[in-house]
Amino acid sequence: MRSCDLSLTLLFAVATPLTAQGTAADYARAERFLPWRSDSLVLNDAVIPQWIEETDRFWYRRELADGKTFMLVDPAAGTRAPAFDHTRLAAALDTLLEGDIEANGLPFDRFTFVDDGSAITFSARRDNWRCTITEYVCVKHEEPEHPDGLSPDGKWVAFVRDYDLWVRSTESGREVQLTDGGTREWPWATRIPSPIQIRREQTEEPEQSPAVTWSSDSRRLSTVRIDRRGAGTLSLVQHAPPDRIRPRHYTYYYPLPQDSVLPTVEYYHVTVDEWQPHRVPLSPIPMQYYGGPRGARWHDDNRHMTVIATDRGYTTRRVYVVDAVTNTARVVIEEVGEPYVDIYGGTTLRFLEGGTDVLWASERDGWMHLYLYDGTTGQVKRQVTRGEWVVRSAEHLDEENRTVFFTAGGREPGRDPYLRHIYRVGLDGGTPRLLTPEDADHAASFSPTGAYFVDTYSRPHIEPVSVLRRASNGRVIMELEHADASRLLETGWRRPEPFQAAARDDSTAIYGLVWWPSTFDSTKSYPVVEQIYTGPHSSFVPKTFSAYRSTAQTIAELGFIVVQVDGLGTSRRGRAFHMYSWHNLGDGGIADHTIAIRQLARRYPAMDLERVGIYGHSAGGYDAAHAMLTHPEFYDVAVSSSGNHDHRMDKAVWNVQWMGWPIGEHYEAQSNITMADQLQGKLFLVHGDVDENVPVSATLQFANALIAANKDFDLLILPNRTHNLGRDPYFLRRRWDYFVRHLLSVEPPAGYEITGPG
Repeated sequence: MRSCDLSLTLLFAVATPLTAQGTAADYARAERFLPWRSDSLVLNDAVIPQWIEETDRFWYRRELADGKTFMLVDPAAGTRAPAFDHTRLAAALDTLLEGDIEANGLPFDRFTFVDDGSAITFSARRDNWRCTITEYVCVKHEEPEHPDGLSPDGKWVAFVRDYDLWVRSTESGREVQLTDGGTREWPWATRIPSPIQIRREQTEEPEQSPAVTWSSDSRRLSTVRIDRRGAGTLSLVQHAPPDRIRPRHYTYYYPLPQDSVLPTVEYYHVTVDEWQPHRVPLSPIPMQYYGGPRGARWHDDNRHMTVIATDRGYTTRRVYVVDAVTNTARVVIEEVGEPYVDIYGGTTLRFLEGGTDVLWASERDGWMHLYLYDGTTGQVKRQVTRGEWVVRSAEHLDEENRTVFFTAGGREPGRDPYLRHIYRVGLDGGTPRLLTPEDADHAASFSPTGAYFVDTYSRPHIEPVSVLRRASNGRVIMELEHADASRLLETGWRRPEPFQAAARDDSTAIYGLVWWPSTFDSTKSYPVVEQIYTGPHSSFVPKTFSAYRSTAQTIAELGFIVVQVDGLGTSRRGRAFHMYSWHNLGDGGIADHTIAIRQLARRYPAMDLERVGIYGHSAGGYDAAHAMLTHPEFYDVAVSSSGNHDHRMDKAVWNVQWMGWPIGEHYEAQSNITMADQLQGKLFLVHGDVDENVPVSATLQFANALIAANKDFDLLILPNRTHNLGRDPYFLRRRWDYFVRHLLSVEPPAGYEITGPG
């Protein structure tokens, strides 16, 4: 199909084809790396601290080769020890639960310290328990009920009856109707249900918790009224329900980019005892997906609340502060995008000192950075961070010392710009201070006081280390865990390799990862398979050691070299890099992917670019099929699962963000459906028939277009499957078979059955 670079012939010995791959033994080895099995191959790859109330003390679960134990850490004292006597607690529970309970196999994963730390409560064997950790006496424990809609003081419960909002006194049982006129299409305190809920409960109006948010003093609540009248719907057809012959049919609201009418939301607030709903004086806000808000977020003063409104085309985003006493709303922040405001990257919003100052993230100077606003005038007081690097998130705000702790990538020269590091900087000026110097990806959890944080850092090829750091300077107080990957290494697993390549402009650096089969032989030749997802809302190449759990490793074990690349148009690299995707989801950086893979193959002649496959799911399903249509000279085989093959047919919330609104000719031009006649090679389309996220009609319309173009392809509709196919054994096996059959040119092992999770 294509010829190798002549320099390869001169520089390297020609790799010989690999035989006897795609066997049952290879399938069995690949199974070991499925996520629900590979988790046991690495111990303590992360420490997840459970902070004790508002203190700096925490406990965490420590994994052992034959079980688990719970550790208690006191940063101030510099101690780390078992949280309690596991042997004595196991003995106490063994008698009560009539089971062989061992000290390293306690029947719970979470617990809560109570009574000043002298006892713990937890759930085990369908009961709640309270055990002292002084005398080790355990009794059944009745947890107080916390019904949905309960006020913080426990005196009122909000609920919905016949589409109207009510409250009930927990003391007297008195009920108060707060609203009237609610209907199915215009209900109070009711979000738009997801198709998952609808199918699970077999009704188009499933039970929901009331969409209300109480103020912390329980004096006020905020709620919403969502107007669905005239909004577009789709049908969910469960063709093979397990309990009947006749298919089940459901209708659900699902806004599309082309819809002339979208659901809209209005905010209301109610004061206790007055019980009169007041509509927040804002225009109805368009909703571009199902679900919706619970209500506005209350400030600490219990008088003001925050509402965020984004216009339909994502060109403007406004933050309003609403005064519940005067029922007035004022704009505190207005973010105008040219041509769009990225709602996925700019999620930081923190109010300081009762709203006097506001911290906000913006891409306005070409890079995502933090800005300090005057909460009264709405003017920018200061750009807190700046430079050609990207703030990823604000982790902790120290109001007393006016300091923000944040994660960012790309600030440290010579490092992968996607790696997260932790920094601190003053809100009133100063240079950010690096707190995590290791060349790795850092994930932090700050204590409630902000004095300490737990940091787990790793790379795809370097085991995780979890440490406790002092927040003021990043100094390591103690190492908590160093991941044990001995079981993983015993399998013969080869560490995946991060790599850097040049994009289509020959100057912009792009980054990827390559996975090898554990049986890799550098003198042999291997087909290449790309794992693809190019959604502009994020980046997707793994940067942590968890890459060993990737689907890519399972496919590599069958006899492939698997590659993943973040090309131009993905997020976390600055505005100019990101803008390649504007009106251009059809590119998705695929040209960069092919260029990067060719560069990688010059380094590794075992990569056979005469046999290249690609697979992806959801937007990646679109990408995989689109790659076949637009780059037939490079890709030979594709597996496309749950793909949104036409951006006019998929959820407005995601597609409009990048493709713009109103819809234009570029929507049709980038549709896989309109390009179906360009298919060459082997294409396998897969979709679940009750997919709640990407309608199955997208794949069926693509299939219809392929039929009309007289193209050969394979199609699998999986009954009773939702959008998430990543843990479906049958689908995974069929995907393996497709690459083995069409890239390795061998027949897969007949009747091989993957053991599913659980």
